[in-house]
Amino acid sequence: MRAAVYEEFQGPVQICAVDDPLPDSTGAVIKVEATGVCRSDWHGWMGHDKDIILPHVPGHELAGVVAAVGGEVRDWREGDRVTVPFVCGCGKCAECQSGNHQVCDHQTQPGFTHWGSYAELVRIDHADVNLVSLPADIGFVTAASLGCRFATSFRAVAAQGNVQPDTWVAVHGCGGVGLSACMIANAFDAKVIAIDVDEDALELARTVGANETINAATSASVVEEIRTLTGGGAHLSIDALGSRKTCIDSISALRKRGRHVQIGLLAGDDYRPALPMELVIANELEIIGSHGMQAFEYGRMLEMISSGALQPDLLVGQTVPLARAAESLGSPANLQTAGVTVIDSFC
Repeated sequence: MRAAVYEEFQGPVQICAVDDPLPDSTGAVIKVEATGVCRSDWHGWMGHDKDIILPHVPGHELAGVVAAVGGEVRDWREGDRVTVPFVCGCGKCAECQSGNHQVCDHQTQPGFTHWGSYAELVRIDHADVNLVSLPADIGFVTAASLGCRFATSFRAVAAQGNVQPDTWVAVHGCGGVGLSACMIANAFDAKVIAIDVDEDALELARTVGANETINAATSASVVEEIRTLTGGGAHLSIDALGSRKTCIDSISALRKRGRHVQIGLLAGDDYRPALPMELVIANELEIIGSHGMQAFEYGRMLEMISSGALQPDLLVGQTVPLARAAESLGSPANLQTAGVTVIDSFC
């Protein structure tokens, strides 16, 4: 098969012919029809993820068709249309047994723990636990945009954030994760404020569900603007970017007993930021992490997509061939666009 491979962190990415993956007894191999280009792929290429063993193939947001299954797989056959969470559970540990596959003690992640979906084929472990049936009315490009950013945002807003109608939700960062959060919160009848430094991203945020927007590059105080717009602070605030500033702004702009959900990964000097714990204590704030979504929880999200309540296809900014994505892995700005970039060609 053809795949994008790098042999050193921060090194060149080559399109190579490599051996096809084989499923183990409980796994499957998926023919990749589309796969998302995510900032997490850049984190992996930079060497921020300790699970990656070189040489490596990135990619973790995928949709496609089952190409092969192991002998113990019960629920899937060749030709089935599927997608998959970026965190795959083992199905047997205590966390999986409690329904929390997204924090499985033995989790696998294509594109991190093993070769990923910047390739024509990708191996998925524990297929009966992790594969998700893709409805016929949802295309592969749209489905690929769900795998990390949209599904993660769905769980962050609906489950971890416990979003309620007519409450204020502030979304810090309007990349794929943040735009997804804006759309999802709007679909649950919340009032949404989108915050970013890019006007094109803010314009798209307004299109997909933001009631108000704040340009952090020109705002005298993002926190004070949020407090003014909401009459006291957001009920729910999401850091969809992952930086010291967005994390602190998100917490600081909450009203009393508000909830902050951290999705964005922090790296470099921002890896362990000093947080305003005095506000957390005095205002009884909640700080919650969110890390993907279990395969068995996809049903409600897919139903909302099929019904038109959610339209993730509006978030797809561009599709590109594998070679272009590979060339740009070390320079994500080369693919910069408002919305999500998806690889849809592997030739």
